[in-house]
Amino acid sequence: MTNPSGPRHDTSDPNLSAVMSERRQLINLAYRLLGSLADAEDVVQETYARWYTMSRQQQEAIEYPGGWLTKVAGRICLDLLGSARARRETYVGEWLPEPVPEPTEWINGRPGGTTLDPADQITLDETINMAFLVVLETMTPAERVAFILHDVFRYPFTEVAEIVGRTPAACRQLASSARQRLRASRNRTTPAARRADIVKAFKQAWEAKDIDALINLFDPDATATGDGGGLASAKLHPIRGADQIARFFVDQAVAVPDVTILECTVSGQPGLVAQQDGVTVTVMAFHIAGGQIKHIWAVRNPDKLRPWTTN
Repeated sequence: MTNPSGPRHDTSDPNLSAVMSERRQLINLAYRLLGSLADAEDVVQETYARWYTMSRQQQEAIEYPGGWLTKVAGRICLDLLGSARARRETYVGEWLPEPVPEPTEWINGRPGGTTLDPADQITLDETINMAFLVVLETMTPAERVAFILHDVFRYPFTEVAEIVGRTPAACRQLASSARQRLRASRNRTTPAARRADIVKAFKQAWEAKDIDALINLFDPDATATGDGGGLASAKLHPIRGADQIARFFVDQAVAVPDVTILECTVSGQPGLVAQQDGVTVTVMAFHIAGGQIKHIWAVRNPDKLRPWTTN
């Protein structure tokens, strides 16, 4: 996109305010559907481009511009989800959703480092944390779209059906199937303050290269997944087991000693950022349940770390 603040438009457009007020909603929808901020921005840009290619008469014939924009964005996302599965078959290693920093930390990934417009920011809630998005990746495109539109954004199934191209009853069943997947993945919750303490303890044990302390923080069946995308070093397959994960992180601390580890909010949850020479090279998200670390997701693909670059 050449204009991250939104599409060019005729300021005399009587529907301008109503149309542009939907931008943040569309960004939030597209990110949850695609798991990529860059792709979400492109979807919204394409949605607005389709609006502005219509004549004034066509635009004025649309009673609810926001509903029209949502339908178009939803359909574009549905098409992209289908093609994304094919693309990820050739992706190098594991594919992870793009982690989102706090809005105050956001810097646009485009050249020039322009601060993101408030209308482009993602609302931080449980539906954008890494654990949630990873489960969404296991759903079919239709399940994901039906669930997000209905359960997260509260669109009635009659409207969801127009986007997905199925009957309302079929969309209801898709959303139900998606809910079952989410319920099956959920574990005992850990209070937010305790999650932050556990991430801090992980950071301290990692920096101290204390294998025993690290092992005690993990669930025995924990997994650690890295995403380098062929552009940064990362294990091609998840590491499994507390002992193996602890030893891997200690080995990394020894092999790359000049890394600064920072505590940070990652996709609305306590996480860590690793920097070398002031450049973010890894963003780590955690799933903590029952007082132990169940999963670590380490995103190293630099294409997914552009919003974290502040210089």
